[in-house]
Amino acid sequence: MKLYYSPGACSLGIHVVMEEIGKPYELALVPLKEGAQYKPDYVAINPKSKVPALQRDDGSVLTEWPVIATWLAKTNPEARLIPTDLEGEIRCLEMMDYVCGTIHPQGFTRQFRTANFTPREEDHPKVVEQGKQLAARYFDTLEKGWTHDGTWVLPSGYSVADAALFFVEYWATRRSGMSLPPHLDAHLKAMLARPAVQRALQREGLPA
Repeated sequence: MKLYYSPGACSLGIHVVMEEIGKPYELALVPLKEGAQYKPDYVAINPKSKVPALQRDDGSVLTEWPVIATWLAKTNPEARLIPTDLEGEIRCLEMMDYVCGTIHPQGFTRQFRTANFTPREEDHPKVVEQGKQLAARYFDTLEKGWTHDGTWVLPSGYSVADAALFFVEYWATRRSGMSLPPHLDAHLKAMLARPAVQRALQREGLPA
C-alpha cells in the first residue's frame, strides 16, 4: 500500500491508522503548499487534487478520508479499529463524517485557505476568526455529546473515529492556538501518548 500525504494535513489521521495496523506501507509526499496536488502526475492518481489517497496493492486507488479509514479498518479486523455491531459502526461513521464534512472545511479550511472564502484580502482576518468560532462551536457540540466516561470517542473503545478527531484537535492546538474543552483535551493527550501517533508525527516531521 502507498499513502499519498502532505505533512500535517488531514492525511495525518490516515497515517495514524496505518501505523496502528502495523502492516508495511509506503509514503508518497504531496506537498500541498507547493501546489503538487494540481500537477499532472498526482492528478493521474487522484483527480480530486487532495490528500489523502491510498493506492492499494492491486494498484487501485481509494480517496476520501472516511472511505479509506473504513476500508483499512474492515480489511484488518485484527486491529479492532471499527465496531463490529451495526450501532457502533454507524456511530463511528457519524463521527468521521462530522469531522471531515463539517469541522475540517468550515472550521479549519477557513483558517488555512482563507482565499477560498473571500476574494478581498482585507476580509481574510474576519474569515479566520469565523473559522475559529465555528471550530469552537463544533468542539463544544462534541463535548456536550460526550455522555460516556471513556477516553475514546466510542464507548466500545479506540477506533478510526479517534484518528479523525485527532487531526482536527491537533490543528486546533498546534496551528490555531485554540484550547479544547475537557473531554477533547483529554482525548488529544491520550492520542499523543499512543506509539502509533508518535511514529506518524515523527515520520512527518511534526511536533508532538
